[in-house]
Amino acid sequence: MIYLTRRERFNAAHRLYRSDWTDEKNSEVYGKCANPNWHGHNYILFVTVKGNI
Repeated sequence: MIYLTRRERFNAAHRLYRSDWTDEKNSEVYGKCANPNWHGHNYILFVTVKGNI
């Protein structure tokens, strides 16, 4: 049995807001996630597969 693992790094961003609310209300409810320039996160993903050669 052999195992092969790969590590990948990636970024993702989002913005939470309601267009019918003011910028102040969006900031109050969603905090930094309401930033008009988006709010990002960094991720590391490990994927391992196993099988016979």
